[in-house]
Amino acid sequence: MSFLQNNFTLILHLLFLLCFSQSKFATSSMSIHDLLKSKGLPAGLLPKEVKSYNLSDSGLLEVFLDGPCLAKFDTMALYDSVFRANLTYGSLGGVEGFSQQELFVWLPVKGIVVDNPLSGLILFDIGLAHKQLSLSLFEDPPNCKPHGVLRKNGRKEKGFEDQ
Repeated sequence: MSFLQNNFTLILHLLFLLCFSQSKFATSSMSIHDLLKSKGLPAGLLPKEVKSYNLSDSGLLEVFLDGPCLAKFDTMALYDSVFRANLTYGSLGGVEGFSQQELFVWLPVKGIVVDNPLSGLILFDIGLAHKQLSLSLFEDPPNCKPHGVLRKNGRKEKGFEDQ
């Protein structure tokens, strides 16, 4: 009988540990948009179409999309299929895989900072200059259309090919 009791106790302990580890995993996994908000950044910096992401202990954030896509904020924004940045509270530094259209030129975004959320502003480092935008533009994650195809007035447009 003590053999059965010992095995039963062991099984209960293993089940408890298994349930505890799964519940801990479930609570620690959050959407990329919730992660951004928890780090003092607006959820709408990344599109709804994020497939998955990894965040390393060093703060390297890798976000995966099905493919390159276009979104609209104040201007057009282009996301590569992989977006990378160093995530710290209130900033994304060393950004790769994200560009904004300025006039007719695509400029890579190098960094994104929210110094003071009460200011209502977010700062984009686009290499040549810094651009301040309203945080309200980034409240909700945008829809992202596949790169190369935008619909406007029922007609397909492909970059400069239509101009």
